[in-house]
Amino acid sequence: MIIEVNQLSELNHAAKLLLQSYPSDRVFLFYGNMGAGKTTFIKTLCEALQVEDNTSSPTFSIVNEYSSAQGPIFHFDFYRLKEEQEAYDFGYEEYFYSGNYCFIEWPEKIPNLLPEDAKIIQIEITSPNSRKITIK
Repeated sequence: MIIEVNQLSELNHAAKLLLQSYPSDRVFLFYGNMGAGKTTFIKTLCEALQVEDNTSSPTFSIVNEYSSAQGPIFHFDFYRLKEEQEAYDFGYEEYFYSGNYCFIEWPEKIPNLLPEDAKIIQIEITSPNSRKITIK
């Protein structure tokens, strides 16, 4: 599936489309260059899932937990990880296999730990205000 987003206001539609298209999936891997909009899209997904907490990038904490009507939602940012062992140390399995939503930025830092059935979200910058979101 490919979703073209030409302005920020279209992200809400893209988030709802993603969630409706993959209703039973819970682990989503977000790939894209720095500044592509991974955190912004995850924030929009959280809004679509009725998260009332303040959402932000968990760059320094590695994982943020948000409350929603669907249960906890986990938002990961592995950018600062130096090795996969750090993910083992904080118990990544408990999150990834919990059955709760997991939105993972920089999954390429932990390639051997990713669930095989996770959905891949590739975000590409096509212009300063436009993005191409490919879901696999």
